[in-house]
Amino acid sequence: MSTIAVRRLEPSLRLPDLDAVLPGLTEAFAATAGRHDREASFPFANFRALHEAGLLALTAPARLGGLESDLPTALKVVSAVARGEPATALVLVMQYLFHASVEGRSGWPEHLKQKVIGDAVENGALINALRVEPDLGTPARGGLPATIARRTPEGWRISGRKIYSTGSTALTWFVVWARSDDEPAQGGPLVGGWLVRADSPGVVIEETWDHLGLRASASHDVIFEDVLVPLDHALDPQPPGAPPPYSPVFGTWSAVLTAAIYDSVARAARDWLADFLISRKPANLGASLSTLPRFQEALGEIDALLFSNRVLLDSAARGDTTASESGLVKHLVTENAITVVEKALKLTGNPGLTRNNPLERHHRDVLCGRVHTPQADVVLTGAGKLAFASREPIGRESAQ
Repeated sequence: MSTIAVRRLEPSLRLPDLDAVLPGLTEAFAATAGRHDREASFPFANFRALHEAGLLALTAPARLGGLESDLPTALKVVSAVARGEPATALVLVMQYLFHASVEGRSGWPEHLKQKVIGDAVENGALINALRVEPDLGTPARGGLPATIARRTPEGWRISGRKIYSTGSTALTWFVVWARSDDEPAQGGPLVGGWLVRADSPGVVIEETWDHLGLRASASHDVIFEDVLVPLDHALDPQPPGAPPPYSPVFGTWSAVLTAAIYDSVARAARDWLADFLISRKPANLGASLSTLPRFQEALGEIDALLFSNRVLLDSAARGDTTASESGLVKHLVTENAITVVEKALKLTGNPGLTRNNPLERHHRDVLCGRVHTPQADVVLTGAGKLAFASREPIGRESAQ
C-alpha cells in the first residue's frame, strides 16, 4: 500500500499578548473608519497591521504553521477589530471560518491546504468563499449556481458572476461555488467549490459595492471569464443536495463570530453615547445630561442588552449551546445590537444623525447584521418546528 508523505510545517507564529495588542489595533482602526466609510475604500493598512501582529492565521491548523486558536480566542480578536472597523472584522471572520474548518472540509488535498495556509502565514494572504449570484441570491435558500466549471484537457474553465464578494480586491484566494458541465448521461452536474487565485487571467472585479453599511468591505462583483484552474482545484464537488463539506461545528463558529461584529458596533455606539451625555451641558440645565435619571436609566437599559449579548456569545463560544441554538444566538445578539444603536439615536437627536459623529455610521453598519445567514425567518421557523416536535408525544398522550 502506498502512502502519501505529509510535510509538517514548523509553527512560525506565536500568539501575541492580546490584552497588550488589541487595544492599539482597535484605536488605530477606529481612527480611519470614518474615512473608509465615506470613500467606500478598503482598509488595506488594517490587514497589514493584523499580519504584522501575527493574527491572520489565528485559527489555522498548527501543523500547517497557524496558531490553531479556539473559538473564545477568535471571538476576542474579532470583537476588538470590529469595535474599531467592522468591515475589517467581516473579512477577518471569513478568513477565520475557513482556516478553522479546513481540516474537516472534504475535498481539500494536502498540498492545497499547505499552499493556502502557508500563504496566509508568510504573506498575509486572505481567502473567502464566493457564493451569491444575481439571479440565485444566497445559496442558503436553495438552488443551483449559474457559474459553470467546464472540464477541459488542460483543466477547469470557470465562467460566471458572483455578487457581494466580501473583501474582493484584497483576496488572494477565492473558493468559487459553481456546478460542473456534466450532462445527465454522465450523472448530471456536480456542485461545490473550486479554488481560484484572484490574479488568474480572466478574473475581473467590477467595483459595484455602494451600500448603506459596511461600505469599506469591498463586496464587489467578481466576474469569471473562462478562467483556467488546475484539475485538482475542484474541491470534491458533489451531486446537488449533498451535505455541506464541513462539520456542524462550522455553524456555531459562524454564528458567534458574525454576531460579535454587530455586538461590537453596538458597544462602540454605547461608548460614544456615554461620552456625549457626559460632555453635553445644556445652558438651561447647568449640568451634564448624564446627571439626569432619564439618561442614566436609558444607559442602564443599553448595558443590560449588551450584558445579555456577552453572556450569549461567551456561552456559545464555550460550547454550552447546541448547534440549533447557535442560530438563535446570532439572531438575538444582532437584534439586541440594533436596539442599542436605535436607543442611542433616540437619545441624541440631531447630533446622533450628523455625519460629523460616528453614531449614524454605527447605525448603518449594525443594520447589516440581519443580512447574514442564518436569517431571522429561518432561525425562528426552525426553532418553532423543534418546539412543536418536542411537544408532539405529550400532545398525543393528552388527547387519548
